Amino acid sequence: MNNNENVTNITIMGREFTINCPPDERPQLQQAAEHLDQTIQEIKEEGKVVGSERVLIIAALSISHELQIINNDNGFNLSEFKRRISSMRKKLDEVLVKK
Repeated sequence: MNNNENVTNITIMGREFTINCPPDERPQLQQAAEHLDQTIQEIKEEGKVVGSERVLIIAALSISHELQIINNDNGFNLSEFKRRISSMRKKLDEVLVKK
């Protein structure tokens, strides 16, 4: 089912994940993973939030808030963004179920 052309590795919180991803979407997926990891690190460094699950929720909320600001200020294409997030979520679910 998987071939090496449609697989990429991302690292979040020091853990590597192998994700099915079309080659043309790899740069965006890598950027998203890097942004998420950076946001997680910033939250951890603040020391106000304890526990991995809480840190992840706060990171997701922070990124969602950033998206809302961009959407309101720049006419961001929210439908396209939701489609891409849905696609990435599906790919992550497929990979996480296999492990």
